[in-house]
Amino acid sequence: MEKLIVKYSDVHKLVVKISADIEASGWEPDVIVAIASGGFIPARIFKTFLKKDIYVVGLRRYFDDASPIPVPVKVQWIDEVERKLAGKKVLLVDEVDDTRITLVYCVGELLKNSPAEIRVAVLHQKDKPKQAVYPSEIKVAYEGVVIPDVWIKYPWDAVDIDLQDEGRE
Repeated sequence: MEKLIVKYSDVHKLVVKISADIEASGWEPDVIVAIASGGFIPARIFKTFLKKDIYVVGLRRYFDDASPIPVPVKVQWIDEVERKLAGKKVLLVDEVDDTRITLVYCVGELLKNSPAEIRVAVLHQKDKPKQAVYPSEIKVAYEGVVIPDVWIKYPWDAVDIDLQDEGRE
């Protein structure tokens, strides 16, 4: 399968683009929720531009990095989640919208805590049929760039960052 090798500077530029899209829309989140682990670093960069607190949720979709499980498993969640999210505008951040299963599961769990609104932001939107559909409450999903269905190698997964930066992983 073809690979897309992503550098930290690519991640930063995509967050800058999405932050500008959010600002242009006139919408302002109250909090950022990062899906671990791919949403950690993008969420932290969003914080630089949006100046909002970050909460982290941990969801596991793969147990051996090869075989997906049908429903994500919670491995970490927000303490006092209802108090922190009720009535708030939430920006949910992940690195990629591939099958959409993880994003839809997370949105469903977050909606149980009565946020005012949830919008989704992903760096990469894979141009392929999705296996899940956002609930009607999701009106807006921001994307950095639409890409073909390729394997993405993010810099935080690199063993040798110099090779990653050279595009040789």
